[in-house]
Amino acid sequence: METIQENCGVFGLFSQYSCSTEVFQGIDFLQHRGQQYCGISTYDGTIHHETHRGRAANAFPEEELKRLSGRWGIGHVSLQDRQPLRWLTGIGEISVCFSGNVINANELIREMMGRGKSFLEGTDVEIISKIIIEGNNLVSGISDLARKVRGAYSLLVLSKDGIYAARDVFGFRPLIMGQDAAGTRYAVSSESRALQNLDMEVYRDVEPGEIILINDEGFRTVAQLDSPRRAHCAFEWAYTASMDSIIEGVYVQEARDNLGESLAQRDIDEGDLAADIVAPVPMSGIGHALGYHKRSGINYQEVFLYNRYADRSYTQATQRDRDKMAKRKLSILPYVKGKRIVLCDDSIVRGTQIRYKVLDLKEAGAKEVHVRIACPPLMYPCEFGISTRSYDELVARSFMRTGDITTMEQLRALEEWMARRIGADSVKYNTIEDFVAALMTERGNLCLTCFDGISPYPPNFIT
Repeated sequence: METIQENCGVFGLFSQYSCSTEVFQGIDFLQHRGQQYCGISTYDGTIHHETHRGRAANAFPEEELKRLSGRWGIGHVSLQDRQPLRWLTGIGEISVCFSGNVINANELIREMMGRGKSFLEGTDVEIISKIIIEGNNLVSGISDLARKVRGAYSLLVLSKDGIYAARDVFGFRPLIMGQDAAGTRYAVSSESRALQNLDMEVYRDVEPGEIILINDEGFRTVAQLDSPRRAHCAFEWAYTASMDSIIEGVYVQEARDNLGESLAQRDIDEGDLAADIVAPVPMSGIGHALGYHKRSGINYQEVFLYNRYADRSYTQATQRDRDKMAKRKLSILPYVKGKRIVLCDDSIVRGTQIRYKVLDLKEAGAKEVHVRIACPPLMYPCEFGISTRSYDELVARSFMRTGDITTMEQLRALEEWMARRIGADSVKYNTIEDFVAALMTERGNLCLTCFDGISPYPPNFIT
């Protein structure tokens, strides 16, 4: 768990018309979920397939999209590997892509190799594909994933039947269905923004453990596996998802507003609301800063100019790449001179980038910089698909080597230490309780492992 393993998005479309251009547009609207690779597969009696390194907007020329013929297709954007993968199998030609992370990948590879199976690279999507292919049919093969895979997946399988869409039984990764008013297009996406921007209405979320077939008849549930509990990734609302998306019925923008308001309310309650402006670290800090502004009444003002041509620094594959992208991404606006600034961001992982931002603001003449963080302290590595980080990369854990933050006294001690470490005049986080309340979702339906260390798997749960 030393590096980020996966951050990605999937999009599938079944249409009465040629689909490739709209599949391309769909993954382009999901580009924030992964910028390193992109791919599209379409079906017109056979599967047409292309994958590229880089962003979708730069990778797919119009001539190539014309060659991707067919009325239904799937697409993928990724940080780590090329998807979809196309397969010629005994149950037909298929193409597979997914979002998530297979925790027991090495164990599954050993088991299958012991049965004579071979692997090209041993990627997660290759493992998932081979499990599906071993089924008597696609539905049974996809169902077998729940029994064999420990981890998270939102999955699309392209076939002659149409598009199969599925989520793991906990629903870690989002997957949303949408359709147009005329009933000529049916789609499924990692985020609703891709549906909305293609003039479709959100139909509903794919349920945890549900397998959907999308074809000329629309959406049809072909299997519903038992779900021990829901465990939706809370980080989606705080950071990963685009602010114009809606996940599990909760608007991302509203959740981020609530998180910012909660931080402002704590400052009000504690008498720490002396500032001239509230500002975000773009882009994920914008919703939090707007919420803080709404509750506090302090003027909202941008202090960084965002380079729209830079990628998300958090989703770069190495620390060197993250640091380089962070320097490209933001520049200081001269308005900050002499100002007391409340600076809002989604989280502190390693602490390096927020320290640079505080230093930049103070070098530009800011009088004070008070950092407000929407998420609780990140104390545990994530295994389920946002990233996998070692304990050594989590700066909050370096303060509290053992145990958890269970009292306000412990939280305040961490905040004082963090302020000194990053050069801020103060730092405050949301508590886990305030964080959950802001998401308007029952705590038992969220995965909060990176904050509280509690496994989403029920006791004695065996995959």
